[in-house]
Amino acid sequence: MKTVKEVSELSGVSVRTLHYYDKIGLLKPTQVSESHYRLYDEAALERLRLILMFRELGFSLRDIAAILDAPDEERNRILEQQIDLLQQQVGRLQNRIHFARGIKLTGVKNLKGRNFDPKKLDDYSAQAETLYGKTEAWQEFKTKSAGRSEEAEQDLNAQLMDFFVRLGDMRTMPPESEPVQAWVEALRGFLTAHYYNCTPQILRGLGAMYAGGGSMTENIDRTGGPGTGAFAKKAIDIYCEK
Repeated sequence: MKTVKEVSELSGVSVRTLHYYDKIGLLKPTQVSESHYRLYDEAALERLRLILMFRELGFSLRDIAAILDAPDEERNRILEQQIDLLQQQVGRLQNRIHFARGIKLTGVKNLKGRNFDPKKLDDYSAQAETLYGKTEAWQEFKTKSAGRSEEAEQDLNAQLMDFFVRLGDMRTMPPESEPVQAWVEALRGFLTAHYYNCTPQILRGLGAMYAGGGSMTENIDRTGGPGTGAFAKKAIDIYCEK
Protein backbone atom coordinates (compact mmCIF):
# COMPACT_ATOMS: atom_id res chain seq x y z
CA MET A 1 0.00 0.00 0.00
CA LYS A 2 1.12 3.52 -0.72
CA THR A 3 0.04 6.76 0.89
CA VAL A 4 -1.43 9.60 -1.10
CA LYS A 5 1.84 11.47 -0.79
CA GLU A 6 3.78 8.52 -2.18
CA VAL A 7 1.33 8.14 -5.05
CA SER A 8 1.69 11.85 -5.78
CA GLU A 9 5.48 11.56 -5.93
CA LEU A 10 5.32 8.48 -8.16
CA SER A 11 2.74 9.80 -10.61
CA GLY A 12 3.40 13.53 -10.63
CA VAL A 13 -0.26 14.14 -9.75
CA SER A 14 -0.71 16.59 -6.91
CA VAL A 15 -2.16 15.49 -3.60
CA ARG A 16 -4.97 17.99 -4.08
CA THR A 17 -5.86 16.39 -7.42
CA LEU A 18 -5.85 12.93 -5.90
CA HIS A 19 -8.18 14.17 -3.18
CA TYR A 20 -10.44 15.59 -5.89
CA TYR A 21 -10.44 12.29 -7.79
CA ASP A 22 -11.53 10.62 -4.56
CA LYS A 23 -14.27 13.21 -4.03
CA ILE A 24 -15.82 12.70 -7.49
CA GLY A 25 -15.44 8.93 -7.32
CA LEU A 26 -12.93 8.67 -10.16
CA LEU A 27 -10.14 7.17 -8.05
CA LYS A 28 -11.07 5.95 -4.60
CA PRO A 29 -8.30 4.86 -2.22
CA THR A 30 -8.17 1.13 -1.60
CA GLN A 31 -8.68 1.80 2.06
CA VAL A 32 -8.48 4.57 4.64
CA SER A 33 -6.37 3.89 7.71
CA GLU A 34 -7.48 4.48 11.26
CA SER A 35 -5.44 7.68 11.13
CA HIS A 36 -7.51 8.73 8.09
CA TYR A 37 -4.65 8.26 5.62
CA ARG A 38 -5.68 7.31 2.09
CA LEU A 39 -3.91 4.14 0.98
CA TYR A 40 -3.65 2.83 -2.59
CA ASP A 41 -2.80 -0.68 -3.78
CA GLU A 42 -1.39 -1.71 -7.18
CA ALA A 43 -4.86 -1.93 -8.77
CA ALA A 44 -5.55 1.67 -7.77
CA LEU A 45 -2.21 2.75 -9.21
CA GLU A 46 -3.05 0.99 -12.48
CA ARG A 47 -6.37 2.83 -12.59
CA LEU A 48 -4.52 6.11 -12.05
CA ARG A 49 -2.18 5.28 -14.94
CA LEU A 50 -5.22 4.75 -17.16
CA ILE A 51 -6.74 8.02 -16.01
CA LEU A 52 -3.56 9.88 -16.91
CA MET A 53 -3.40 8.14 -20.28
CA PHE A 54 -6.96 9.07 -21.16
CA ARG A 55 -6.39 12.63 -19.98
CA GLU A 56 -3.45 12.82 -22.34
CA LEU A 57 -5.78 11.69 -25.14
CA GLY A 58 -8.06 14.62 -24.40
CA PHE A 59 -10.92 12.94 -22.56
CA SER A 60 -12.80 14.78 -19.83
CA LEU A 61 -12.86 13.36 -16.30
CA ARG A 62 -16.53 12.48 -16.71
CA ASP A 63 -15.79 10.57 -19.92
CA ILE A 64 -12.84 8.82 -18.30
CA ALA A 65 -15.02 7.58 -15.46
CA ALA A 66 -17.48 6.15 -18.00
CA ILE A 67 -14.68 4.56 -20.03
CA LEU A 68 -13.02 2.87 -17.06
CA ASP A 69 -16.30 1.35 -15.95
CA ALA A 70 -17.43 0.36 -19.45
CA PRO A 71 -17.16 -3.10 -21.06
CA ASP A 72 -14.18 -3.63 -23.35
CA GLU A 73 -16.31 -3.37 -26.50
CA GLU A 74 -17.72 0.00 -25.47
CA ARG A 75 -14.28 1.23 -24.41
CA ASN A 76 -12.85 0.33 -27.81
CA ARG A 77 -15.69 2.13 -29.56
CA ILE A 78 -15.04 5.29 -27.56
CA LEU A 79 -11.31 5.04 -28.26
CA GLU A 80 -11.94 4.71 -32.00
CA GLN A 81 -14.03 7.88 -31.90
CA GLN A 82 -11.26 9.70 -30.08
CA ILE A 83 -8.66 8.45 -32.56
CA ASP A 84 -10.76 9.83 -35.41
CA LEU A 85 -11.06 13.16 -33.61
CA LEU A 86 -7.31 13.36 -32.96
CA GLN A 87 -6.58 12.49 -36.59
CA GLN A 88 -8.83 15.34 -37.68
CA GLN A 89 -6.93 17.68 -35.36
CA VAL A 90 -3.63 16.47 -36.81
CA GLY A 91 -5.00 17.11 -40.29
CA ARG A 92 -5.99 20.65 -39.38
CA LEU A 93 -2.57 21.31 -37.87
CA GLN A 94 -0.87 19.88 -40.95
CA ASN A 95 -2.99 22.12 -43.15
CA ARG A 96 -1.83 25.12 -41.13
CA ILE A 97 1.78 24.02 -41.56
CA HIS A 98 1.32 23.71 -45.33
CA PHE A 99 -0.45 27.06 -45.35
CA ALA A 100 2.42 28.74 -43.50
CA ARG A 101 4.99 27.16 -45.82
CA GLY A 102 3.09 28.43 -48.83
CA ILE A 103 2.83 31.90 -47.33
CA LYS A 104 6.57 32.11 -46.77
CA LEU A 105 7.12 31.53 -50.48
CA THR A 106 4.41 33.74 -51.94
CA GLY A 107 4.43 36.55 -49.40
CA VAL A 108 0.64 36.51 -49.82
CA LYS A 109 0.87 39.91 -51.45
CA ASN A 110 0.37 38.37 -54.87
CA LEU A 111 -2.96 36.91 -53.76
CA LYS A 112 -4.73 40.20 -53.17
CA GLY A 113 -6.82 39.64 -56.25
CA ARG A 114 -10.32 40.66 -57.04
CA ASN A 115 -11.94 38.02 -54.86
CA PHE A 116 -9.44 37.76 -52.02
CA ASP A 117 -9.85 39.21 -48.54
CA PRO A 118 -6.83 41.52 -48.20
CA LYS A 119 -7.39 42.25 -44.52
CA LYS A 120 -6.66 38.69 -43.37
CA LEU A 121 -3.97 38.07 -45.92
CA ASP A 122 -2.06 41.21 -44.93
CA ASP A 123 -1.88 39.81 -41.40
CA TYR A 124 -0.52 36.52 -42.74
CA SER A 125 1.99 38.36 -44.89
CA ALA A 126 3.36 40.36 -41.95
CA GLN A 127 3.75 37.17 -39.91
CA ALA A 128 5.38 35.38 -42.82
CA GLU A 129 7.93 38.15 -43.34
CA THR A 130 8.84 38.03 -39.66
CA LEU A 131 9.39 34.27 -39.79
CA TYR A 132 10.77 33.78 -43.31
CA GLY A 133 12.13 37.12 -44.46
CA LYS A 134 15.64 35.71 -44.90
CA THR A 135 14.72 32.90 -47.29
CA GLU A 136 15.99 33.05 -50.86
CA ALA A 137 12.52 32.77 -52.40
CA TRP A 138 11.21 35.60 -50.23
CA GLN A 139 14.13 37.84 -51.14
CA GLU A 140 13.61 37.16 -54.84
CA PHE A 141 9.93 37.95 -54.44
CA LYS A 142 10.72 41.22 -52.67
CA THR A 143 13.27 42.19 -55.34
CA LYS A 144 10.89 41.56 -58.23
CA SER A 145 8.04 43.34 -56.47
CA ALA A 146 10.06 46.39 -55.43
CA GLY A 147 10.02 48.19 -58.78
CA ARG A 148 6.39 47.54 -59.69
CA SER A 149 3.77 50.21 -59.53
CA GLU A 150 0.50 49.56 -57.70
CA GLU A 151 -1.26 49.40 -61.05
CA ALA A 152 1.20 46.78 -62.34
CA GLU A 153 0.80 44.82 -59.14
CA GLN A 154 -2.97 44.82 -59.47
CA ASP A 155 -2.68 43.68 -63.07
CA LEU A 156 -0.53 40.71 -62.01
CA ASN A 157 -3.00 39.91 -59.25
CA ALA A 158 -5.79 39.83 -61.81
CA GLN A 159 -3.74 37.57 -64.08
CA LEU A 160 -3.08 35.19 -61.22
CA MET A 161 -6.75 35.07 -60.36
CA ASP A 162 -7.53 34.29 -63.98
CA PHE A 163 -5.48 31.11 -63.59
CA PHE A 164 -7.94 29.89 -60.97
CA VAL A 165 -10.90 31.02 -63.02
CA ARG A 166 -9.62 28.88 -65.90
CA LEU A 167 -8.87 25.97 -63.60
CA GLY A 168 -12.39 26.18 -62.22
CA ASP A 169 -13.68 25.60 -65.75
CA MET A 170 -11.61 22.39 -65.94
CA ARG A 171 -12.67 20.85 -62.65
CA THR A 172 -14.62 18.07 -64.40
CA MET A 173 -11.49 16.92 -66.26
CA PRO A 174 -9.05 14.38 -64.81
CA PRO A 175 -6.24 16.22 -62.99
CA GLU A 176 -3.70 14.26 -65.05
CA SER A 177 -5.24 15.34 -68.37
CA GLU A 178 -3.16 17.37 -70.80
CA PRO A 179 -5.12 20.65 -70.47
CA VAL A 180 -4.93 20.56 -66.67
CA GLN A 181 -1.24 19.70 -66.64
CA ALA A 182 -0.64 22.50 -69.15
CA TRP A 183 -2.37 24.81 -66.66
CA VAL A 184 0.08 23.75 -63.95
CA GLU A 185 3.04 24.36 -66.26
CA ALA A 186 1.70 27.80 -67.18
CA LEU A 187 1.12 28.67 -63.51
CA ARG A 188 4.64 27.64 -62.64
CA GLY A 189 6.04 29.75 -65.49
CA PHE A 190 3.98 32.75 -64.42
CA LEU A 191 5.18 32.54 -60.81
CA THR A 192 8.79 32.11 -61.88
CA ALA A 193 8.61 35.07 -64.26
CA HIS A 194 6.98 37.50 -61.86
CA TYR A 195 7.69 36.38 -58.30
CA TYR A 196 10.36 33.73 -57.60
CA ASN A 197 11.94 30.59 -59.07
CA CYS A 198 9.04 28.18 -58.63
CA THR A 199 10.85 24.87 -58.12
CA PRO A 200 8.85 21.62 -57.95
CA GLN A 201 9.32 21.63 -54.18
CA ILE A 202 7.94 25.15 -53.92
CA LEU A 203 5.13 24.33 -56.33
CA ARG A 204 4.10 21.31 -54.28
CA GLY A 205 4.05 23.47 -51.15
CA LEU A 206 1.80 25.96 -52.93
CA GLY A 207 -0.56 23.16 -53.93
CA ALA A 208 -0.82 22.05 -50.33
CA MET A 209 -1.56 25.62 -49.35
CA TYR A 210 -4.26 25.99 -51.99
CA ALA A 211 -6.10 22.97 -50.54
CA GLY A 212 -5.09 23.57 -46.92
CA GLY A 213 -8.31 25.15 -45.76
CA GLY A 214 -8.90 28.54 -44.19
CA SER A 215 -9.11 31.84 -46.04
CA MET A 216 -6.74 30.79 -48.82
CA THR A 217 -8.84 27.82 -49.94
CA GLU A 218 -12.08 29.74 -49.45
CA ASN A 219 -10.87 32.57 -51.66
CA ILE A 220 -9.60 30.24 -54.38
CA ASP A 221 -12.89 28.33 -54.33
CA ARG A 222 -14.77 31.60 -54.50
CA THR A 223 -12.78 32.52 -57.59
CA GLY A 224 -12.89 29.21 -59.47
CA GLY A 225 -15.83 27.49 -57.84
CA PRO A 226 -16.16 24.95 -55.01
CA GLY A 227 -13.32 22.44 -54.95
CA THR A 228 -10.92 24.47 -57.08
CA GLY A 229 -8.24 24.60 -54.38
CA ALA A 230 -8.34 20.83 -53.81
CA PHE A 231 -8.33 20.20 -57.57
CA ALA A 232 -5.31 22.48 -57.97
CA LYS A 233 -3.42 20.43 -55.36
CA LYS A 234 -4.20 17.15 -57.15
CA ALA A 235 -3.06 18.53 -60.48
CA ILE A 236 0.13 20.02 -58.98
CA ASP A 237 0.99 16.79 -57.12
CA ILE A 238 0.70 14.81 -60.36
CA TYR A 239 2.83 17.37 -62.19
CA CYS A 240 5.54 17.28 -59.51
CA GLU A 241 5.68 13.48 -59.53
CA LYS A 242 6.70 13.43 -63.19
